[in-house]
Amino acid sequence: MCRLYAMHANEPTKVECGLVRSQNALMAQSRSDMQGYAHGHGWGVADYADGLPMIERQVWAAFEGEHFSRAASRVYARTVVAHVRRATVGGTSIENTHPFHHGRWIFAHNGTVPNFELVRPMMLAAMDPLHRSEIRGTTDSEHVFRYLMTLFLQHPERGLFDTVKAGLEQVLRWSAQIDAEARVGLNIVLTDGDRMIGSRLNRSLYYLRRDHIYHCPICGAPHVHHDPKAHYHSVEIASEPVSHGEDWYEVPNGTVFRVAEDYRLDMEHLEQPENGSQTSTTPTT
Repeated sequence: MCRLYAMHANEPTKVECGLVRSQNALMAQSRSDMQGYAHGHGWGVADYADGLPMIERQVWAAFEGEHFSRAASRVYARTVVAHVRRATVGGTSIENTHPFHHGRWIFAHNGTVPNFELVRPMMLAAMDPLHRSEIRGTTDSEHVFRYLMTLFLQHPERGLFDTVKAGLEQVLRWSAQIDAEARVGLNIVLTDGDRMIGSRLNRSLYYLRRDHIYHCPICGAPHVHHDPKAHYHSVEIASEPVSHGEDWYEVPNGTVFRVAEDYRLDMEHLEQPENGSQTSTTPTT
């Protein structure tokens, strides 16, 4: 169980309010989420500078000290992924702290693959040796990331969206082989800075789309140095709405999505094993 945040825009955008200042900013969620759980087992903030990922990760809580606030205040980018961790699989360490990365790719996960010690051998057997050897931690999350990267490496012609969908569906089948009633949590965000793919399964997830420049009600300023020749577009994705009084929409449970060219979310149903009960009507946070 963790909390994640992602932003994707057509112009560099500040995210300090969403991460630190807003009524339910990610830092506030690290102290207490909607259900009262703390997420104090590490944090990470990733963005892109000159096309390359810049990632800062720490093993303490985001709400402790000024480090998270400072990391959030420096970010001014088209694509951002941030995460606060509540450990379920794998201990507290830098290696187990999100976001994970490979080359230009950044990945974060909120959820749990049940019985991971039994699912892991199947996942490793299907993984390319390159990605298998690059695993540094013990989380289910990093293994899912490396498995998805393997599929994209092996079948780039399939396209990123279809690859992620097929990979997540295979993880669900592996889990069902171990326990057909196991409830998998698979909220993910995967991006290379230009494309952003995600999913929601059995954890809360919301999005907010903007199609114009606005003055933030928190800081009173626009979050972008706008190019008047362009039409500003952005989407924010978060485990919980980070601000009040704005049009946050719930991502339907059991879906995989991509951020389209107009910064809307294209969504498809995530196929799940027929003999399992993977999807809950009341997903936990």
